[in-house]
Amino acid sequence: MCAYRVLVVDDSAFMRKIISDLIVRDESFNIVGTAANGKEAVEKVKELQPDLVTLDVEMPEMNGLEALPLIMAAHPLPVIMLSGINEQGMKETIMALEAGAFDFIRKPSISHAQDIGQVSKALLEQMHTAMQAVRSRLERKEANERKEALEQVKKTPLEKPSEGQAVTEKQVESKAPADKAPMTPLASPPARSVQPKPDAGKPVQDNAKPETKRQQSAPSVTVGRKDPSAVQPSKPVKAPAAQPKQEPSNGTGRKQGQLNISGTTAAKSLQGTDKAGLVKPEHRKTVTSSTPAATTPPVTPSAVPSAPKELSLKKGVHTSNFRKLVAVGCSTGGPRALKTLLERIPGDFPAPIVIVQHMPPNFTRSLAQRLNTLSPLRVVEAEQGMTLETGTAYIAPGGYQLRVVSGAGGKYTVSLKMEESRNGHRPSVDTMFESLLSLTSLERHLVLLTGMGSDGAKMMKKLYDAGVQSTFAENEETCVVYGMPRSAVELKCVRYLLPMQEIAPKLVQVVK
Repeated sequence: MCAYRVLVVDDSAFMRKIISDLIVRDESFNIVGTAANGKEAVEKVKELQPDLVTLDVEMPEMNGLEALPLIMAAHPLPVIMLSGINEQGMKETIMALEAGAFDFIRKPSISHAQDIGQVSKALLEQMHTAMQAVRSRLERKEANERKEALEQVKKTPLEKPSEGQAVTEKQVESKAPADKAPMTPLASPPARSVQPKPDAGKPVQDNAKPETKRQQSAPSVTVGRKDPSAVQPSKPVKAPAAQPKQEPSNGTGRKQGQLNISGTTAAKSLQGTDKAGLVKPEHRKTVTSSTPAATTPPVTPSAVPSAPKELSLKKGVHTSNFRKLVAVGCSTGGPRALKTLLERIPGDFPAPIVIVQHMPPNFTRSLAQRLNTLSPLRVVEAEQGMTLETGTAYIAPGGYQLRVVSGAGGKYTVSLKMEESRNGHRPSVDTMFESLLSLTSLERHLVLLTGMGSDGAKMMKKLYDAGVQSTFAENEETCVVYGMPRSAVELKCVRYLLPMQEIAPKLVQVVK
């Protein structure tokens, strides 16, 4: 297998050398070029068409945030951002993740060999995960194309012989060229599966409001529990017109082991554009990645985040008296998913939302500040002892394990501790979910979004078995990495498996 082709972009020649040396330690990757700024990077991407790009955030002439959309337009591919730890660099990194970057790493400290080793490990893990995600999407796309081709063959009527002409199988065989055997299919096509009705399997909610037209066209899929009744469509569904047969892509024009992902579903997903008109996810054979879960570099924050400060006021209802709680977990691709989720939740949402996003210290604060400008909700980085309120989203700070604990007067507060990593992460989704097990007086709603690994799945299963009100997971079609949600699906503890853009409307409906 040929190595994946990587373009390294950084304004420092010394840093380009460091990053290149870290990458070529793994024989799966090869450096095909370097660039000193965003403008040069765009041209090199067009010229070299690499499989992956590492892109510095802060550069002269054209920075990484400005270059990213131009790169994706020229040649869509995974882009890993290299960020400094200054405030401006962190803000631009968060915006780059929203714009479609696959993930990011902190720039290594040249004076600390241990830090260089940690950055090297994290970078290579992300690069392997990115290419595995691309392979999985290409395999799924090709499988869908083959399925559509088989369906089209079955729908195409057989040609009738002309009037007065009887054609037998022996006559057909006798007309075949002498040097060619009669054509036979490689395998019998699978039996046509019976498609469920558009709203089949959707749980019926008391006093539920009518679904939007978009939701009707792409109904939610339930996994695990079965509901006693289902909503039936009001009108019969008209059979779609036959479509011309499509030949599966064979990926020619690339050397063995190299991926040409321009214009593919994978590329579009990496740009952050959701495929229009998503259909109900189908049960399919999943491809299990052998890539280990990313590890968070050890951190030594000076102190637990300060005591709760006066929260900024935003339009909405903020009260500590509530009986419902939403908990969200995500990793790779999470910032963009959280943006989509929180933009669609109203400011008067009757529950607090507690979020664990795998991210280093300080970056979580920039993430909270950015999401606070985009969401009708109030979004903050959680602090020790902070009292939870409705209409507010709390993001766990990097470097700490977050728990929700019951306090005096029926209130619920945030507990932050510098404990060991769990599942390779601090904060960990499993730790946060586990803290909800004892909070039986609350209606608990759990959400797992895109991310590699399986963090959160085991505790979602425990909470599901304990009778939590609802469990959500992002489906494979919109995940940047279908790891954490897939693990929960395999444990059969997901009630709503939905594309990213449909989770918030359904969550609001279920909670309200």
